[in-house]
Amino acid sequence: MTGAPPCAIGVDVGGTKIEAIVLDAAGRERWRERIASPRGDYDASLQAIAGIVNRARAAAGAPCTIGIGAPGNMTERGVMKNGNSTQLNGRPLPRDLEALLGQPVRLTNDANCLALSEATDGAGKGADVVFAAILGTGTGAGIAVRGRVLNGPNGLAGEWGHNPLPWAEPGELHAGCFCGKHGCIETLVSGTGLARDHAHVNDDALRVEQIVQRAARDDAACEATMQRWESRLARALAHVINLLDPDVIVIGGGLSRIERLYANVPPLLPRWVFAGGVRDEPVRTRIVPSAHGDSSGVRGAAWLWRE
Repeated sequence: MTGAPPCAIGVDVGGTKIEAIVLDAAGRERWRERIASPRGDYDASLQAIAGIVNRARAAAGAPCTIGIGAPGNMTERGVMKNGNSTQLNGRPLPRDLEALLGQPVRLTNDANCLALSEATDGAGKGADVVFAAILGTGTGAGIAVRGRVLNGPNGLAGEWGHNPLPWAEPGELHAGCFCGKHGCIETLVSGTGLARDHAHVNDDALRVEQIVQRAARDDAACEATMQRWESRLARALAHVINLLDPDVIVIGGGLSRIERLYANVPPLLPRWVFAGGVRDEPVRTRIVPSAHGDSSGVRGAAWLWRE
């Protein structure tokens, strides 16, 4: 934008951490800090966000724009909704932050920030349509079209995780979701869902990292768990391709580090991606890890004023 400040502050408000970054006009990182997120306390969350932004402004030593990525969406009245950090829901987070910080802020869903980051200077750079999925404790997604976040009139574009898993198979566990429904994609392809499925089938509670490691050592039960997860992820992403047909699907979040998914999920897609009866039609959508890792979202928050 014309006359833009020389630097940008991005803040990623997560369930376990709050991270802030300062980027210069060329996108180079100048400062970064992470702190633990207050749990279940809106006022404490507000003060923590304001505090880290003030430290970022001091480190920058120059005027900065402020962009915030947070779980959930905003209503037309500027009130937060749909977030799994439930202390934010029903609260006017942008307005309260502007009052504390004395300048405008731009706020959007954290998955939108991932999509914007990767479309700007990450794994989706140059692509017309980027679908960015966060696979972590929960599941979310954002969409960037020609470098701009797609929000929609309800602020719901990319709310992929709260649709039912398509082409459900017999015996799949339809757990309850925090949104109040059952069988959401989030409950099946998230890290929480992967671990829950393994425990349900095997009566053996393991962390995701343990399941992945044991599968790599030819543990049959853990390998079966991974194959069920890969099938579910392929079905969920095929649904996205049938609807949106993105150039690239970028995977972020903790599960993005599971390297086998990039080899094993794409070959499964043709079974469910619509091909109109044409045999051996390739699926051209690329599935790739985020270029900026678990800090991609905070970079996208900083880019919000450049859209």
